[in-house]
Amino acid sequence: MKLVLLSGGSGKRLWPLSNDARSKQFLKVLEDENNNLCSMIQRVYGQLQKVNLHESTVIATSKSQVDILNNQLGTNIPIIVEPTRRDTFPAIALAAVYLYSVQNTNLDEVVGILPVDPYVEDKFFERITDLEGILDKTNADIALMGVKPTYPSSKYGYIVPKQEQQSKEYLEVGEFTEKPSEEKAKDLIENSALWNCGVFAFKLDFIISKVEELGLPTTYKELSDRFEELPKNSFDYEVVENANKIVALPYDGYWKDLGTWNTLTEEMGVKQIGNTKLSNDSENVHIINELDIPVTVLGGSNLVVVASPDGILVSDKDASPRIKEMIGDSNNRPMYEERLWGWYKVIDYAKFEEGIETLTKRICIERGKNLSYQQHYYRSEVWTIIKGTGEFVLDGKLYQVNAGDVLQVPIAAKHAIRAITDLEIIEVQRGSELIEEDIIRIETEWKNIINMCKLANV
Repeated sequence: MKLVLLSGGSGKRLWPLSNDARSKQFLKVLEDENNNLCSMIQRVYGQLQKVNLHESTVIATSKSQVDILNNQLGTNIPIIVEPTRRDTFPAIALAAVYLYSVQNTNLDEVVGILPVDPYVEDKFFERITDLEGILDKTNADIALMGVKPTYPSSKYGYIVPKQEQQSKEYLEVGEFTEKPSEEKAKDLIENSALWNCGVFAFKLDFIISKVEELGLPTTYKELSDRFEELPKNSFDYEVVENANKIVALPYDGYWKDLGTWNTLTEEMGVKQIGNTKLSNDSENVHIINELDIPVTVLGGSNLVVVASPDGILVSDKDASPRIKEMIGDSNNRPMYEERLWGWYKVIDYAKFEEGIETLTKRICIERGKNLSYQQHYYRSEVWTIIKGTGEFVLDGKLYQVNAGDVLQVPIAAKHAIRAITDLEIIEVQRGSELIEEDIIRIETEWKNIINMCKLANV
């Protein structure tokens, strides 16, 4: 059995920690078995390792999340990069073609699809493997896994079984009901409906055939190049609604969607993260602070307080799901990002009347890692080393750098830097257009960069 983890979205209900580059699954606010802070995706991947499913797992994601995935999980996990965000059907189709044409997976192999962020027990992933047997036994197009509801909730979708059931082992699916009223949900539960937890499986041939029916290629590189020709649609609407036979496997263990601050804080092991103070008479309050200034709460109750470079949230926990409505569709640039080499925070941005922009970042490059050999055509940069030691390359020449050094990077100059110890830099960009796309990467491997320097100085 192959598993595909779907990693996408910006998780705006967890603003201001989540943004387009750091979705909710990457927020390090949970605790692992050793009481270290970990993210949802780190927790899930650790559970997959426990049940020996990690080696058959691939992750489908957008370009903006590749670095943070590698940073949190390492670089050995196959990642399928969606060229653009086009909903779940294109993502799953591309993943299926990757399994077929790159990993040479047999068309009879069962493929399981699941989100990267369920909060579940380990036995949830053991139960996923049962989907393989149910598909073989029933010859269904799709097998779902649904959670037995613990209360009538209007927050979840429901898998509604057909009225007449032949088996107690699985349910034949009649229809789906999305977020019903609590009264309607109560009726559904009485009729054996399950919460839809977004987990399903199919034979690889089922999706490869769908791609062929669309007249699209079934090789990964070709389909990636023609990705925008795939219907921009959810897997539910494009495939599930048109399937001939769907079965569902019940799961009766613990399952929770941590998509809002009120549900996430219920599972956090600590009430305070970062530079915070909380008075003894404050009840049911959680504070998360990523800023370098203190955050204090006095006499508050039922609050979540979150401060990050992207903004500050103070909310009653029950009201916190409404944050998405408040911030709307704002697409401001992320002010904090994790990258393969470390992280950066945006400290300041200004635009002047003459059209010149300045952007100030605090950058941390972890020991032994480096920025790529690159150049920019719309900006110059000034780097002030504030911590650590490193090696700096400028137009083919290699320099040793230490805390206190100031480095000038003119427009179009080729440059790179490597951290010998953890290296922190204040970077000031100045130019007519300060965008991430103004990067031409020449080389990423440091040994190759050094070789290029040697050749340039022969």
